[in-house]
Amino acid sequence: MFQNLTERLEAAFKSLKGESRINELNIANTVKDIRRALIDADVNYKIAKEFTDKVKDKAVGEKVIQSISPGQLMVKIVQDELTELMGSTAADFQIQGSPAVILIAGLQGSGKTTFTGKLANYLKTKKGKSPLVVAADVYRPAAIDQLTVLAEQVGVDIYKEPDNKDAVAIARNAIQEAKSKNKNVVIIDTAGRLAVDEIMMKEVADIKAAVQPTEILFVVDSMTGQDAVNTAKAFNERLDFSGVVLTKLDGDTRGGAALSIKYTVQKPIKFVSNGEKMEMLDVFYPDRMAQRILGMGDVASLVEKAQAQFNEEQAKKLEKKIRKNQFDFQDFLEQLQQIKKMGNLKDLMSMIPGVGKAMKDIDIQDDAFKGVEAIIHSMTPEERANPDLINPSRKQRIAKGAGKDIAEVNAFMKQFEQMKQMMSMMNKMPMGGALGRGMMKGR
Repeated sequence: MFQNLTERLEAAFKSLKGESRINELNIANTVKDIRRALIDADVNYKIAKEFTDKVKDKAVGEKVIQSISPGQLMVKIVQDELTELMGSTAADFQIQGSPAVILIAGLQGSGKTTFTGKLANYLKTKKGKSPLVVAADVYRPAAIDQLTVLAEQVGVDIYKEPDNKDAVAIARNAIQEAKSKNKNVVIIDTAGRLAVDEIMMKEVADIKAAVQPTEILFVVDSMTGQDAVNTAKAFNERLDFSGVVLTKLDGDTRGGAALSIKYTVQKPIKFVSNGEKMEMLDVFYPDRMAQRILGMGDVASLVEKAQAQFNEEQAKKLEKKIRKNQFDFQDFLEQLQQIKKMGNLKDLMSMIPGVGKAMKDIDIQDDAFKGVEAIIHSMTPEERANPDLINPSRKQRIAKGAGKDIAEVNAFMKQFEQMKQMMSMMNKMPMGGALGRGMMKGR
């Protein structure tokens, strides 16, 4: 995410390395490099210039205290300005009403339908709501089929009228359906086009007038950069939407949309979406995104993702087993499954300060654990619960069942044993089990 921008900004800050104080000359050079980095990231020139002018004004005259270098001070100033540019704080998401109505709008291919499924899952699992998703894209049959599959996947109801081509009527009927079935949130997936046109705009505006939505979310493909910002402006002029959703942030995005959209339309980014998994939807925090852009990681989001997958009872049970050196292959498999639910592995690693830069050239596939899982799945329940049972003949059978060489099975079992010993040692230390308990108290 934003790898090129991060590298360019880091290079800009390096020009201050070795300087004992900040002065107008070294500020000017650094600011020029920052501006170029932003423009290369597809940020509008006017926005980039205004941003760097603010950075320059704040930096000039700043005193560098003994414990902070000029480079560190400049990073802090840029971080604060990036946070401000993207909205300062996380925006509220309004889900009041009987039912609350959420209208989803955007161009075709922006990820509206996938986001609709993700939002339904988020409201169901994180907010305790009972959502109804509505298939109001009457032009693309595949959109109805896709939303049906997603609704089944996340366990929510869907309202659709495949033979009705009146999207406004479908939306109205869906509201009545929600009331009759005690659904407290209605999420309406609307039609898109490859480009902004009057037919699409009129239809979504008519739906808005008919159902009076609590929230209107504009979904934008972040990989389209400045084009995304221009499209957002056109939609906002017609719909006056309440917030933006950035999708495909796990792709090769330059960051222009995330950095420019709030400034351009004066509407907050409310969610960011990565990948196809229904769990991969996050509330947008400007300060955390600024940290990630500057290569500082995002520990707060990483902890939140972990907390969402592990409950206190599970953590205590696991800690007890580790302390008694009873951690087995079944426990390990369950932990892998929980980690996979947290999202893209490389994205998770990038949230750890300092790790993202080290991992930039390493390709971590989402199926990185596939071989390990195959080995464990080839074990009997007794073998998973008691690794000491696994003798050479059992290893041969496990290797054959997993489609692996015996050497791979031996290597995995050796690594597992070393990990067990390390975990047991850490948990015997005074601070050992405190990390897990501390995380759970934060829930």
